[in-house]
Amino acid sequence: MHYTDSGAGLPVVLAHAFPVDSRMWNGVRQPLAGRARVITPDQRGLGRSPLDTGDGVPEPSLDVAADDLLRLLDDLGVDRFVVGGCSLGGYVAMAVLRRAAERVAGLLLVDTRATADDAEQRATRLGMAERLERDGAGDWLASTLVPGMLGATTRADRPEVVEEVARLVSDQPAAGVAWTQRAMAARPDSTDLLGAVTVPALVVVGEQDTMTPPQVASQLAARLPQGRLAVLPECGHLSPVEAPEAFVDAVGPWLTELAGRG
Repeated sequence: MHYTDSGAGLPVVLAHAFPVDSRMWNGVRQPLAGRARVITPDQRGLGRSPLDTGDGVPEPSLDVAADDLLRLLDDLGVDRFVVGGCSLGGYVAMAVLRRAAERVAGLLLVDTRATADDAEQRATRLGMAERLERDGAGDWLASTLVPGMLGATTRADRPEVVEEVARLVSDQPAAGVAWTQRAMAARPDSTDLLGAVTVPALVVVGEQDTMTPPQVASQLAARLPQGRLAVLPECGHLSPVEAPEAFVDAVGPWLTELAGRG
């Protein structure tokens, strides 16, 4: 599993969004690493992490992704950690809670949701997975997904960010993207799980996120017993990419507070 390990102190593992890789954290990694130890892996089948790690390709499941992450942390000698993720990464963070809640010292949910897919959403994911397996990724994947991943301000005023995200999407292996779509389609509802979380939690959302909008984020924060909400202006579903300074301003002090608790 490919990963980047930066900084020292409180371990924070950040799982990336779909369908990109850990480079989405490039704009926030070093500023956050001044406050904590920041570990950013490429998830199975995406970026530089292989889909088949030597034992064959497992059935698509976010529990597999969570186990990958926990195994990496074991290899790094990390017992307790803050787990965070954006979009897909948030789903993986919730899967980690199902697998090893006792190891989680804090929860960071970014532009994500707790509910499972409905029938229509599931069918869309499976249809895209079938097309990827049949035709490969090509230009159609980025042109289909990127507009919805970014806020209106980013699309209008930040062409370099649009190009960066399109490049990240285009870099992903079709097989890994298809596997991940199937894993997300099969994920369970995590609403009750979050209601039982006893550690500090921060929910971050882009003001212009149309995929998991601020209303959804507000409901997430309210569900978490120690939940807080930060809404970042002028950005969409990839808030750490679109508004890295605002993201660090929201997340950095929270991490410092957590580190101070020991």
